[in-house]
Parts: sequence; C-alpha cells; structure tokens
Amino acid sequence: MPELPEVETVRRGLEPVLVGNAFARVEQRRADLRFPLPKHFGTRLEGRTVEALDRRAKYLLARLDDGEVLVMHLGMSGRFSIDAANGAASVPGKFAHQQADIPKHEHIVFHLGDGTAVRYSDARRFGLMDLIRADALDSHKLFKGLGVEPLSPAFTPAWLASKLKGKATSIKVALVDQKLIAGLGNIYASEALFRAHISPLKLAGTLATKSGKPTPKTVALVAAIKAVLGDAIKAGGSSLRDYKRADGSLGDFQHRFNVYGREGKKCQTKGCSGTVRRIVQGGRSTFYCPTCQR
Repeated sequence: MPELPEVETVRRGLEPVLVGNAFARVEQRRADLRFPLPKHFGTRLEGRTVEALDRRAKYLLARLDDGEVLVMHLGMSGRFSIDAANGAASVPGKFAHQQADIPKHEHIVFHLGDGTAVRYSDARRFGLMDLIRADALDSHKLFKGLGVEPLSPAFTPAWLASKLKGKATSIKVALVDQKLIAGLGNIYASEALFRAHISPLKLAGTLATKSGKPTPKTVALVAAIKAVLGDAIKAGGSSLRDYKRADGSLGDFQHRFNVYGREGKKCQTKGCSGTVRRIVQGGRSTFYCPTCQR
C-alpha cells in the first residue's frame, strides 16, 4: 500500500491540475470501489471548483467551493492518470512492477473545465472516494482517531515519549499504528529505525523515561522519521508494485533502501559486519540489522 511519501507525491502531481479547476463532467463507471460511492456522486461534483488539495495520513483531500471535501484513498493499486487539455498524457506516481493499463479497471474519469481529464484506475478496487462536509471531516469515521502527522511541528521527541510511556509492544509495531502516527507505514518505519540504530524488537516503552520524558534514542528516532520521509518525498516515493507519480515516472527511493527488501545482504552501516535480517511483526515484514540496531 502506498505510504505517506507516495501519497504526497501524487498530491503534488495532481495539485497544479485540480486546484482552481472545476469538474465539468464526471464519468462514474461503477457504483463502488472498496465501498459504495456516495449517492449522486457525479452530480454533486459537477460544477464544483477545487480550492485546495491537501493530504491527511494516506488520504487526498480535494476541498471544494461548496464546503464539501472529495476524499480519495489509493488503496493497494489505485492510480491517477492525466490527459492534459493540450493532448499530453501523464501519470502522478509508478510501482516498479508495472501493471498493464486495462480499460476495464478505469472506474472514474473527472473531466475538468479546461479540457483536462483525470482518470482513476484501480485493479483491486481497494481504494475509496467519498464526499464529506469540511466541518465534519475530523469527526468522520475515516479520520477520527488518526494520529499525528510525522512531518508536522507537533511530532516532537517529547510528544512521542509521552505516547510511548508504558507501552509493552515493540517499537516497530507502535510506529505503524495509524492512531499514533498517521501515514507512517512498514517501509519507512523499518528505514527510520535503521537510521536511528534502534532494534525493531525494542519495547516501545523503553524510549521514554519513567516520567514520560524522551531519551536520546527518542530524539534520534524522531529525527530519522522526519529525514527518511523527507528524502523519500524528494525522490518521488518508492516504486514497488502499482504506484506511479502523476507524470507517469517511477519513484526512486527504493534504490536508497538501507534495509527494506535487503534480507541476507551486508549491512550498509560503515564498519558494521552484520547482515540484514527479515522478521515478521504484526503480520508484516520487518528488515533490520541485528548487529548495529540495538
């Protein structure tokens, strides 16, 4: 599933196309994706102008001029492609194992006022779209209880330590809990723990003092999370399966993985003689170096 950097890359690719533009016509080729689409979905969008395109966790939020928000989630295989008014075509975001573009998987087409068409394809149909009032967004079931944005000023060592105090789960499992940190997933949690030289098996509660204050490892982890997410966004995300950028190009960050997907390979920490190991935590693969991650 695309994580925060991939969704942010898609957002940045769609933003110049959608913001300031209006939906002239919406082709809805099926009644549902993962869930049923809202009643009168196309009719409610037609004529509406997109005033802003934001991101919350792994959701894209197109804020409309009537106070509603078009909420979009890519699921496992969702992709947007853009047919510009000048005839040029592009795709905002590419998972490395490229899938064929099969028309039957193109479920929604947004025709914009300037002649641009934004097409949504989703082979597995795990994505979703909904229309929610902006003033009800935070209390909606999709967003209620979501954790802090890891790139926001609110995500600090002190905040993280206060949340980890007393937690008996492993730090890796804690990091991918969306109720704690929104948008941080399996890939970047593994990579951040490597950068901070913290074992994914370490108990989360040990990253806080008895009084709930941060430890040096907490400080290092917060810095590593922000750095790895920032680096991944600059690289256009990580292309693994179905993800493409808005312009159709592949993300590049998968070429910079230190541990993810590198089971059995030599640790890249200078002076370390360890080998990357894969374990399963919470049903997900974790990659780490048992020699230098303590």
